[in-house]
Amino acid sequence: MNLPSNQPPSPALLQILQDLASGQTDVEAAAESIQASSIGSAADMQTVPGATVDLGRLARCGFGEVIYGEGKSTDLMTQIVQTQVAVGQGCLITRIDATAAAQLRRVFENTRYNPSARTLRIGCGDENLDPIGVEGHSTHVAVVTAGSTDAHVAEEAAETLAWMGVACERIDDIGVAGPQRLLAAVPRLRAAAAIVVVAGMEGALPAALAGHVATPVIAVPASTGYGANFAGLTPLMGMLTSCAANVAVVNIDAGFKGGYFAGLIASGIANAKSEAASSKEA
Repeated sequence: MNLPSNQPPSPALLQILQDLASGQTDVEAAAESIQASSIGSAADMQTVPGATVDLGRLARCGFGEVIYGEGKSTDLMTQIVQTQVAVGQGCLITRIDATAAAQLRRVFENTRYNPSARTLRIGCGDENLDPIGVEGHSTHVAVVTAGSTDAHVAEEAAETLAWMGVACERIDDIGVAGPQRLLAAVPRLRAAAAIVVVAGMEGALPAALAGHVATPVIAVPASTGYGANFAGLTPLMGMLTSCAANVAVVNIDAGFKGGYFAGLIASGIANAKSEAASSKEA
């Protein structure tokens, strides 16, 4: 996994600690410097025509800045990606259309475009950009759809998890119209660190699923459904008023937000496991 705790300390932080160790600064001044650097220095902000690229987000938040592609020109996205890649940060672009994705893929060598998810991932080297399977990973996220027509939202969540370096298991088409399908999937769902559930229509699946697991469930309302679905508003309201206590809700069709939230949970668990193992070895 590409986890926050595995990121090397920044040169600025190392310099602060070296100055403290050598006596060139005191504890109070070092603390102020660390606090200031965690907020973000001018060096972390790179300006390109039309955007300010936040290169310090990886150090502050564990994962870099994501580009929202809709409404941005190909030239602007190219410049942002070039800025990120130049400092060794891989990129994720969401809501990008096929034409813009094709143009960026001609500029950058290592890419993965998912037309269903409308995402483009760009590596800063020759790393494998394929989604990470569950096998060999003790911590993973399950991404679930209520129906096959919710797949594009689930794909966005899965691509987000892959960018975060988090293993993902897909479980599709287990909505409440056939409750036996959900029951059959429960053992697999209980093994996940977090579960992203995408559901349209009336949005009933997250609550039905959450009652079977001791796991955070991130509900993503989908705009899939007939007129009374109100383009996702009906499942959104239903999910927000869910009786299940372990359900949190993101915006309509927000696969990225659901995937990112679940990825943070899984990353935190994986980090804790790694630190516990290191303590035992020591």
